[in-house]
Amino acid sequence: MIELTDKTVLVTGGSRGIGEATCRLFAEAGCNVAFGYRSNHESAQALMTELQEAGRNVIAVAGDISERDTVQHLFDRCTESFGAVDIVVGNAGIWKRAPIDQMSEEDWDETIDVNLRSIYYTCKFAALEMKPRHSGRIILVTSTAGQRGEAFYSHYAATKGAMIAMTKSLASELGPWGIRVNAVAPGWVDSDMSSAEMKDPASRKLIEDGIPLGYVPGAEEIAGPILFLASTLSSHVHGEVLNVNGGSVLCG
Repeated sequence: MIELTDKTVLVTGGSRGIGEATCRLFAEAGCNVAFGYRSNHESAQALMTELQEAGRNVIAVAGDISERDTVQHLFDRCTESFGAVDIVVGNAGIWKRAPIDQMSEEDWDETIDVNLRSIYYTCKFAALEMKPRHSGRIILVTSTAGQRGEAFYSHYAATKGAMIAMTKSLASELGPWGIRVNAVAPGWVDSDMSSAEMKDPASRKLIEDGIPLGYVPGAEEIAGPILFLASTLSSHVHGEVLNVNGGSVLCG
């Protein structure tokens, strides 16, 4: 078991899917947990109650993660409650179909704002918090779409490709300050974001047929690699993109 007792993790998009599973797994490892979410108060409260009943310290902050003030408030609440932010997981994102010839400016702007502008703010405030202590971990949740592209989701793929570039850039920039920066790139995940595809038998079979391991993972199977990248087991892993896709996209 990875042990992170008394460390503090901040997770964006923490009330559902990969973010929720990440909060739960880090809590099991002993972390204080702070997470941001947009509007699903019921799920956020349920997760908080679950972690508190398990004896963990947890806070949740609602708001639009693409806005600077929301991200700053999340970091401020985290430091006020726990004293420091040791690990940051940039996970918040949306995935909405939009063929390029039908994509509106609003479609484009929303995806860029939620998926990428939020990462800019998250990494900015993480660096401000971590550089004076010469210590920290930043883990970004990107996607296979950022590596190979994805038809009908070019705006989503663009944001995820940019996150990969940011991972490598920030690794070079922040490594000398003792801050490790890495990314996890999931493929298909059985979560609420892909619930329509997962619930349709024909669609699910087509997806599974394209995965050499033969099944779509749950969100907890993405949270595990995130936890690994935050632990001392990965102490010399830096600037890497850890692919978690069952072999569906093979890239170095």
